[in-house]
Amino acid sequence: MDISYILNQLGEDHHEYFNAVAPPIVQSSNFQFDTVDQLRQAFAAEYDVFLYSRGNNPTVDILRQKLAALDGAEDALVFNSGASAIFCAVLPFVKQGDHIVSVRSPYTWAQRLFDVILPRFGVSTTYIDGTEPDHWQQATQPNTVLYYLESPNSWTYQLQPLEAVASLARSRGIITVIDNSYCTPLWQQPHRFGIDLSLQSATKYLGGHSDCVAGVLTGSKAHMSQIFYSEYMTTGAGATPFHAWLLLRGLRTLPLRLQRVADSTARLWPWLKQQPWVEQLLFPGDPDFPQAGLARQQMSNAGGLLTLVLRAQRVEQIEAFCNALQRFRMAVSWGGHESLLIPKCAGMPRQQFDAANPAHRQVRLYVGLEEPTVLQADLEQASQHLIDPT
Repeated sequence: MDISYILNQLGEDHHEYFNAVAPPIVQSSNFQFDTVDQLRQAFAAEYDVFLYSRGNNPTVDILRQKLAALDGAEDALVFNSGASAIFCAVLPFVKQGDHIVSVRSPYTWAQRLFDVILPRFGVSTTYIDGTEPDHWQQATQPNTVLYYLESPNSWTYQLQPLEAVASLARSRGIITVIDNSYCTPLWQQPHRFGIDLSLQSATKYLGGHSDCVAGVLTGSKAHMSQIFYSEYMTTGAGATPFHAWLLLRGLRTLPLRLQRVADSTARLWPWLKQQPWVEQLLFPGDPDFPQAGLARQQMSNAGGLLTLVLRAQRVEQIEAFCNALQRFRMAVSWGGHESLLIPKCAGMPRQQFDAANPAHRQVRLYVGLEEPTVLQADLEQASQHLIDPT
């Protein structure tokens, strides 16, 4: 099944809605039945029918089919945020006394789940440097039931060897969950390497316009059905029809946007790497990146997210650099049309800044759809604030 068919035709039956090219937003919360027996059957199989839009909805269903096909999975669920997708990917598979192995420093709300929510119910988590299969094996305990991966992560871009970790997990009956937000299914398909559940923040590249918050989870139909009838329905975590429609709109141009982002980033990162005000550039597409070989094996491209370690002795220098940028907007997230930046020092009180710690001098950039020459000029003019006159 080719990607053009998936994005433009799969799941769409135009004869059902007046031959409209764009599928409608089926905004209805409720769906009627002609007989008691039809309603009875719907109650028994809500996963596969339209009964109440908290569960399934025609607009959301079109999106589900496309997202599953893009990931090479049997089925997909769409959530009201990436955080909801994380919650619903983990909770169905753990119980009191269970143990999780997770990559170190995962996404904020994944770590909050592991550190704050799950310990209240007797579920523990061990964090590891997941770059080697042995790290996973050594951290696995008799009560380990789930591995949580994030490859690459969204600050330092460490990768995990997906096939080796999935093989180890299968040999021990352990569920594997990965956050694939960095790559999207166009640049990495974790299910091909044996990963059970793949999630994404659809807010980012899939939506692409910074006007929609959503999450995606893909996997086997058995796993999706299990999650649907438990955490998905119970927490009301599903995406609305309008947000599903926005994501369908975003998917139409996904390959074009991703290629534009990749091309612009490929022009910017070699220049950035040579700048005297850049101490280190972190980007999995750089041949000097520590895991560049693994990145080439698992990913077909590296996208528009990269991190700079600035040469600065004072937090005020970093702040002045960030404040001076005019084309890079200061905001969280990534994957939209606009270029973004976020400094690591914004997440700490000023008095805790330590210039000797490279992590405190990190600034993450997202390269959007603007002209790369414009972005380069913006970075160059802002870099003047990193020059210490003393």
